[in-house]
Amino acid sequence: MSIQSSHIFVNLPVKNLEKSVSFFKQLGFEFENNMTNDDGAALIIGPTSYVMLLTEAYFKGFTKKEIADTSSQREVILTISAPSKEKVDELISLALTAGAQLANENVDDEFMYYGSFIDLDGHMWEVLYMQEM
Repeated sequence: MSIQSSHIFVNLPVKNLEKSVSFFKQLGFEFENNMTNDDGAALIIGPTSYVMLLTEAYFKGFTKKEIADTSSQREVILTISAPSKEKVDELISLALTAGAQLANENVDDEFMYYGSFIDLDGHMWEVLYMQEM
């Protein structure tokens, strides 16, 4: 039996929800207001894909483990797609202007092009353009 989900919600802890929301708005992202409050904000990645930016206190209510220290540990790499190489560069540039740090130099190989940044809370994001196969 194959299981397929209609939506994905990735939960990320953030130190300052207001600053994180502002950061992603500067990158051009929007938020789902019906799933946003003082504890968290639903960052819209695609029609059925969301990243839930949760205050650390609220996030801790979902797990018995400690929150990863993103200054020295990598808990996940979030990869989002872009429609072109130029859009990859544009989004990375917007992120850096909004206060992100460059994670790695861009990679350009035969089938894909991607760059990466570290957001305000130390989460690593890759922006990927992949040629149609």
